[in-house]
Amino acid sequence: MFSTVQHIDEILLRSIHLGCANPVLDTLTVFFRNPYFWAPVYLFLLIWMFQSFGQKGLWWCGFFLLTFLFCDAISASLIKPIIHRLRPCNDPELPFTLRQLVHCGSGFSFPSSHATNHVGFAAFIILTLRHIHKWVVPLALSWALVVCFSQVYVAVHYPSDILGGAILGSGIGWFNARYFKYRIGILQQS
Repeated sequence: MFSTVQHIDEILLRSIHLGCANPVLDTLTVFFRNPYFWAPVYLFLLIWMFQSFGQKGLWWCGFFLLTFLFCDAISASLIKPIIHRLRPCNDPELPFTLRQLVHCGSGFSFPSSHATNHVGFAAFIILTLRHIHKWVVPLALSWALVVCFSQVYVAVHYPSDILGGAILGSGIGWFNARYFKYRIGILQQS
């Protein structure tokens, strides 16, 4: 079964990394996968939540940060060391040559921590804010999808790494959103 998944991953990776290759995506995907690129968004979101919702907004910020901590710790420190899957950019068995767009890194590949974190953020944001602003859903999903696509495009992750990270992140984001609503209640703008 693993060889079938690996074969499908290689086909999808090749079609995204080489088949979609163009100078615009080469530039944009490097930025989109960089956490510093998104730092102003995180900062704005945290300030806006506190200003809009006061004490509940501050609790929301805490749960948002907990979502990140759980996503990152579980994906990077718990699962990756157990699975030990090489990143495509470090895999000498890959049957085609990759373009080097970013530093590959020495860590393992499954699951993608970028995917886990950003899909976890998106799930938490959607489940806690969609009743206030409908535009939150497409914006949060687009944000997570752009980051996930970028990880495959620059060849630091296989598509199944992204899928595994997205499933894990969705679960953590859902759990934290449910617990937030249970402990703090529904957010309402004043």
